[in-house]
Amino acid sequence: MKTIMPSSALRRSISTLSHLCEPIKQTENEIVQMFQLPSPKKEAQDLAVKRKNPSVRTLDERFIRILKIFKWGSDAEKALEVLKLKVDQRLVREVLMIDVEINVKIQFFKWAGRRRHFEHDSTTYMTLIHCLDEAGLVGEMWKTIQEMLRSTCAIGPAEMSEIVRILGKAKMVNKALSIFYQIKCRKCKPTASTYNTIILMLMQEGHHEKVHELYNEMCNEGNCLPDTVTYSALISTFSKLGRHDSAIRLFEEMKENGLQPTSKIYTTLIKIYFKLGETGKAFGLVQEMKGKGCKLTVFTYTELIKGLGKAGRVQDAYGIFMNMLKEGGKPDVVLINNMINILGKAGQLEDAFKLFNKMKSWQCIPNVVTYNTVIKALFDSKAPCSVASLWFEKMKADGLVPSSFTYSILIDGFCKTNKVEKALVLLEEMDEKGFPPCPAAYCSLINSLGKAKRYEAANELFQELKENCGCSSARVYAVMIKHFGKCGRLSDAVDLFNEMKKLGCNPDVYAYNALMSGMVRAGMINEAHSLLRTMEENGCVPDLNSHNIILNGLARTGGPRRAMAMFVKMKNSNIKPDAVSYNTILGCLSRAGLLEEAAKLMKEMKARGFEYDLITYSSILEAVGKIDEDRSLTTY
Repeated sequence: MKTIMPSSALRRSISTLSHLCEPIKQTENEIVQMFQLPSPKKEAQDLAVKRKNPSVRTLDERFIRILKIFKWGSDAEKALEVLKLKVDQRLVREVLMIDVEINVKIQFFKWAGRRRHFEHDSTTYMTLIHCLDEAGLVGEMWKTIQEMLRSTCAIGPAEMSEIVRILGKAKMVNKALSIFYQIKCRKCKPTASTYNTIILMLMQEGHHEKVHELYNEMCNEGNCLPDTVTYSALISTFSKLGRHDSAIRLFEEMKENGLQPTSKIYTTLIKIYFKLGETGKAFGLVQEMKGKGCKLTVFTYTELIKGLGKAGRVQDAYGIFMNMLKEGGKPDVVLINNMINILGKAGQLEDAFKLFNKMKSWQCIPNVVTYNTVIKALFDSKAPCSVASLWFEKMKADGLVPSSFTYSILIDGFCKTNKVEKALVLLEEMDEKGFPPCPAAYCSLINSLGKAKRYEAANELFQELKENCGCSSARVYAVMIKHFGKCGRLSDAVDLFNEMKKLGCNPDVYAYNALMSGMVRAGMINEAHSLLRTMEENGCVPDLNSHNIILNGLARTGGPRRAMAMFVKMKNSNIKPDAVSYNTILGCLSRAGLLEEAAKLMKEMKARGFEYDLITYSSILEAVGKIDEDRSLTTY
């Protein structure tokens, strides 16, 4: 007969199955171990640590294990009581520095704040703020900072600086400034270090205008004076804003206050003087640096080389580079890229290639910019396209991934040498590689297709760019408007111009010029002249080409009187006539048979160093021939 077991026995037999009871036993063992008293040897070690440094208190490992297993809750609270751990600021800081989940730290911090006879101070708040910053919990961090400000705890300049730094790093610039002024209102006097932290934060986030305001505030404080860090930040800011006079004035003020400029500050001033075209003053600062024992860094040499290159002093730039090497200076890839660029633009390709080949010996590995610079130099110097293609392949063989700018250079280069099909293949390759559509590359192709009178293909590419990029750049619109004007599709050109404005893509001088040129071609000179005035009213400054387009229209349809009136107006304005302007007027005068006026203008042209072109000269000869013919007929 089968024996029926009592239900309680069944329950016991199920619960005592080995694979089920094992975790329970393990947990019980862990809890027992957690609350076991430390061994005498361990106690002796801890005591030795405390005697050696009384400020050190090691948090009980049993409590740490409780937090890791059970998180924060009743078990952790009981552990605090059993282990007799006193809840004070030091304990809170230690718990927050344990490697446990951030939510455990937040819950424990809030629990501690609710305890009787306990208040968080600036050290506990700052410890939690750092934890939240590391965990990327920006919202919780901001709430904690606000709570800290609402509390009665004392906040000093060091804490103020650190909060501003953390908020600046999190891109919360306005909140950082708000906190700064709130803490300042609590009679916490900022130090120079605090102001420097804010100034550097504002610089990094591009809030340059606010920097000067902070500097003035700092000077008015009376208890903290600008130091080298302050001046360095301010001079750099004014340089970026293009306020060169202010930067130079601050540099002189710094020296008057007995502060020694750093290499970075000198380098910034050297860059400024080159921008102002004052090369002598730039080299004067180099001598001053050497006299003060301030080392010329690779950044200083880079600015010297760039400045001389822009001034067209290629050999001097190369000489500076060679001197740097002789003096034991080590170039970096940025400096060499600049030197290659200068040599390439000057057509000194052999010297550029020599530099490239020596890069590895200087522990400088060529990067994408290096190859881009070489490829562009090849196209600029009219080298065969096959050579540029070889460098492109070499770049890929060296394990470098071409950038969108690489493709843009190649496409533009192929377009300028009438290799449009190759350029189109590269555009497809760009797309296959996952690069976003590059307006510059499309612009080159659209222009080349337009020049080849492949207007539909150009328009197709333009529509493709609009679909992929939304609003195309003003320059691409200008190119398309120009070609619509050339092929007689003026209404399409006007539609594109109006479309630009609707899409918020403000027409630039090239777009205005393109439409005016189309209008002049269509004989709509008055409309073109009206557009020139609209252009000025909209704050787009006309250039010399704008005036020459209208001048050409007036010369062809408005007769010599209106054309001469505009020409005289140009001579009396900031935009002076060039050779095109003079030739346009000469052609107009010769077609009207006004040869005496034409002869006077030819003398004026010669005096100003302009030469008349073959078309103008032919029209003058033709006019002279007609006059001679008329005279002979009259005589007869």
